[in-house]
Amino acid sequence: MVKSKGEINGHAMPHSASTDQILDRHRTSEQKSFGQKLRGFLRRNLMVILTVSGVLVGVGLGMMVRKMNLTRAQMTYFAFPGEMLLRMLKMIILPLVVCSLVSGAASLDTRSLGKLGGIAVGYFLGTTLIASCIGVSLAFIIKPGVGAGALNTNSLALESISNDKETADSFLDLARNLFPANLVAAAFRSYATDYKMVATGNDTNGTALYQKVPIGTDTDGMNILGLVLFAMVFGVALRKLGPEGEELIRFFNAFNEATMVLVSWIMWYVPLGIMFLVGSKIVEMEDVVLLVTSLGKYIFASILGHIIHGGVVLPLIYFAFTRKNPFTFLSGLITPFTTAFATCSSSATLPSMIKCVEENNGVDKRISRFILPIGATVNMDGAAIFQCVAAVFIAQLNNHELNAGQIFTILVTATASSVGAAGIPAGGIITIAIILEAIGLPTNDLSLMLAVDWIVDRTTTVVNVEGDALGAGILHHINQQEMKKKKQQEAELEEDKEEEAEELLEVRVEVVANRAEGESSPLVRHQAVRTPEGTPEAIESML
Repeated sequence: MVKSKGEINGHAMPHSASTDQILDRHRTSEQKSFGQKLRGFLRRNLMVILTVSGVLVGVGLGMMVRKMNLTRAQMTYFAFPGEMLLRMLKMIILPLVVCSLVSGAASLDTRSLGKLGGIAVGYFLGTTLIASCIGVSLAFIIKPGVGAGALNTNSLALESISNDKETADSFLDLARNLFPANLVAAAFRSYATDYKMVATGNDTNGTALYQKVPIGTDTDGMNILGLVLFAMVFGVALRKLGPEGEELIRFFNAFNEATMVLVSWIMWYVPLGIMFLVGSKIVEMEDVVLLVTSLGKYIFASILGHIIHGGVVLPLIYFAFTRKNPFTFLSGLITPFTTAFATCSSSATLPSMIKCVEENNGVDKRISRFILPIGATVNMDGAAIFQCVAAVFIAQLNNHELNAGQIFTILVTATASSVGAAGIPAGGIITIAIILEAIGLPTNDLSLMLAVDWIVDRTTTVVNVEGDALGAGILHHINQQEMKKKKQQEAELEEDKEEEAEELLEVRVEVVANRAEGESSPLVRHQAVRTPEGTPEAIESML
């Protein structure tokens, strides 16, 4: 559309000398030089450029320092700036998750909260199940464990991992952690089942009989599942209180906004921290060539699954719901994706994800602060893929033919156990043990997964946070559509009321106008009243 001479942003401007000056300045500002446009672009995308540069510089720095043959102590000192970034991000997780969920749940009405929560759960379960299917399918197509039976764990200098936890106890622990006995302790400890052998008597030969009895223990690590559930329910309870809960809701809203200011400050340290995180990981690598050649097909199958799910499946799901370009949405999230790649932690990426989703993609704060903390806890699409690939890989490694029942068990267990996977580096390795126990495979080959986890875990975390972000975008779109429908219904209701009022007015006017002179209802009484001018005036009143 051609803009007329006297228009700015579609608004007509009256012609005058001052108006002409304003229009001239406006046209000049539209015709900015290339240098000004470049400066504007760099200013808008400075954080993204710095973060990506941090990864690239970190790779180069790691390759240079690797040749120096540092001692273990020197490696620790070299990794210190990266360690500080992880500590800062983890420091902010607890207040961010609790306050954002309380304020998010309290700001949505119960009916809307229930509907959005149901859609979110369906989306999370659906995408995780699709991811599990992709993982199993790729493992059977690529067959990473076939021909690798001679792979010797000791030749790779790996430590053995023992896991004797029963599958039933793993899922019971998940339920127990949903309801922490101590909220303060849940900030740094979670529940885990351990076992002790209890003497139950002697057999006929006099040999002591022992029975393995599960006992409850506390392990280090935030019980984020319990905190998420409590924060959601507490937010709903504050909403139900009405005016009495407003003060506390305002407190959590203010706490949440203050936390986001802290996040914006921490974000400026991210590029430096990422540089040393990536560099230190390259320095710590031992014989990469041996690992990649031995486990190359497993790494390839896992990363290919992540590319298919993150590059094709999730964008298609987003497009199906919103009819918008998913890659335009994802282009605003390069910083959190880079953070996810460097830190390998969904929880540590949460602060930058919330910030970018709201500022770059315009997602409603009520939606993003409600759904993203939940997604960082329960939505682990990337983890489900590599867990399924790992389970089939170990089965092939042990020449174990999987039947249809075991394949179904892998799919269901991977989908369910990914909910309880910790959003920390190597958090998904423990949940592989649950899958192996469920299908009756040995867990002593888990050390192979741990050996290359630092490679696979990077794409795993990127896919995890991508699924959360697109879920927030879908919910935001659905919420916008619902609000539009509600406004349309309200507008239609107002129009109906106005039409009814006009019809009643027309009927009343017609009745008064059509009454013949001298005619009157027996229910109407005529009175003569004198006006201030002294002239009589007839007034009708109902008996």
